[in-house]
Amino acid sequence: MRIGVMGGTFDPIHLGHLVTAEAVRYHFGLQQVVFVPTGRPPHKEGLEVSSAEHRYIMTFLAVVSNPAFSISRVEIDRPGYSYTLDTMLALREVYGADSELFFITGADVMRDITTWHRSEALLSLCHFVAASRPGYTLRDYMAQTDLERFRRNGHIHLIEVPAMAISSTDLRRRVRMREPIRYLVPEAVENYIHEQELYLQRTVAQSP
Repeated sequence: MRIGVMGGTFDPIHLGHLVTAEAVRYHFGLQQVVFVPTGRPPHKEGLEVSSAEHRYIMTFLAVVSNPAFSISRVEIDRPGYSYTLDTMLALREVYGADSELFFITGADVMRDITTWHRSEALLSLCHFVAASRPGYTLRDYMAQTDLERFRRNGHIHLIEVPAMAISSTDLRRRVRMREPIRYLVPEAVENYIHEQELYLQRTVAQSP
């Protein structure tokens, strides 16, 4: 099986995430894309992050209508920090040792991938799909990093997706400023945000 893994804080999940996941699913012939909301992301320590349960529910509402999308609690239910390598190893056990895992992320995230926990092991374990965002020239960027050898070995793939300049940071700001977010997030996610009164006040990530 070819399984996509879309990891992220998803605070909130938005249409840019869904468009990217669907584009990668089609391009690489993936049987499933698993969305994995982060539990306690080490790179978000001290920053604005909603509770794991709120983020899980919003992600569920966003993906439930697509039979090719699913959601995993693997990071939310794991104590301590959420490391991507641990997540990919856990999913490898779920889908079998012969499964191909494709970790889906943005090109801007790839810039810092070598600082991730055991990044060499992670890049050897699975494929990375770097999706374009506005302002990033992927091939020029990759040629200037020590990740180029992983791209040549077939572990890093570059894909252009429709330019979706939507960010979770801006969505939180919009909610706080009482600006509309309609058509930027799925309707069910928008309703949940308003019902739960999310993002009206700042919250910070909790230490494990």
